[in-house]
Amino acid sequence: MWRTITGLAALGLCLTALPAAGQGSAGGTPVRCDYRPAVVKQLASHYAEMPVGIGLAVNGGVVEVLASDSGASWTIIITMPDGMSCLMASGRGWETLSPAANVSLGPDS
Repeated sequence: MWRTITGLAALGLCLTALPAAGQGSAGGTPVRCDYRPAVVKQLASHYAEMPVGIGLAVNGGVVEVLASDSGASWTIIITMPDGMSCLMASGRGWETLSPAANVSLGPDS
């Protein structure tokens, strides 16, 4: 169940963020895109981030979460079938959670 919730959350993030990829984010900073090897290399060299999660989006893109070992930073990228990757979100304070067998999210879960 936890994987389903996590997958749906990541998918929702990607689908809502995709229009911004071509137009730039609301803050005026353009979404940065390049081929995946260059993006992953830059995140590894500048932030010591490595892939910690991966999933397939409905639109055919591969969504990845990259994080540093210390949890100091994290980044979500989406890579399209042509190999182009775009940064979708980033932040600080990454924490990897263990899936709980009986997670209750409320009356509908």
